[in-house]
Amino acid sequence: MRPRFQWNLGLRALALGERTLVMGILNVTPDSFSDGGRFFDPQAAINHGLALLEDGADILDIGGESTRPGAPTSSGKSPALAGAVSANEELDRVLPVIEAIKRHSPGSVLSIDTYKSEVARQAIEAGVEIVNDVSGFTWDSAMAATIAGRPCGAILMHVRGLPHEWRTLPPSTDIVSLVCEGLRTGAAAALSAGIDHHSLVLDPGFGFGKNFDENYPLLARFVEFHALGFPLLAAVSRKSFLGRTVSERISGISQTATLLLPPVARDTATLAAIVAAALAGAHIVRVHSVRPAVEALAIADAILHATERE
Repeated sequence: MRPRFQWNLGLRALALGERTLVMGILNVTPDSFSDGGRFFDPQAAINHGLALLEDGADILDIGGESTRPGAPTSSGKSPALAGAVSANEELDRVLPVIEAIKRHSPGSVLSIDTYKSEVARQAIEAGVEIVNDVSGFTWDSAMAATIAGRPCGAILMHVRGLPHEWRTLPPSTDIVSLVCEGLRTGAAAALSAGIDHHSLVLDPGFGFGKNFDENYPLLARFVEFHALGFPLLAAVSRKSFLGRTVSERISGISQTATLLLPPVARDTATLAAIVAAALAGAHIVRVHSVRPAVEALAIADAILHATERE
């Protein structure tokens, strides 16, 4: 049975566990790994965000900086200290989109995908109710306190190293245990900083500092993350480990990173992965293509409900 929670967003709460919620991805960047800047233009981003909501997105996750593998950082420092995109530039990208979507759809639940506390602060003031930090509140030392002092929910993701390091990190002997311990430590630090337990969702961080083969144990043993006592998010959409698996099945040969199925061709594989995550108890999935995800998850949720009635 999937645990049920009330996710405290400050001024309202979302029920988690009755069905799988869909978080739609809106990248307002010129260099996203997935859509290659298709929505960098503000009006294009606004239109796409509203379309995702119309398609059934429960949450819209808006980001103004790419954190794809290999994303640039300066001199190997934390991106929060020397990122490729400044807080002001990131705000210039996302605030007009946030404000326009809230005007058109006042009841929509918006999330800001950022590791910068200043971006989080201003996004919340503009109407965002969730901060989704891929660094687990570690790349900006002020992030946890910023969240704790404001009415919002938060997503704490597990990450190993920095984007420019991910391709060279040594493999883990037990990636699931490593991620569990990292999330447990991160959640404890967040609570100590004053973040409400009921405001926090955890994300194992598929692809973020994990090699291709390490992502499948995270999916296969996803149920183990429930022991942490928090709602769970699975963000597997169009990830490269899915592209490699499909490429190898189609071609029959092992693929190098340069020959992977392109991101936009990974949506069918994404559906398989999010259904697997939902059946293992994921409360939220983060996806690029919302309508197919909503349809696939309707079946996954029906299976879960049937299991609960037995």
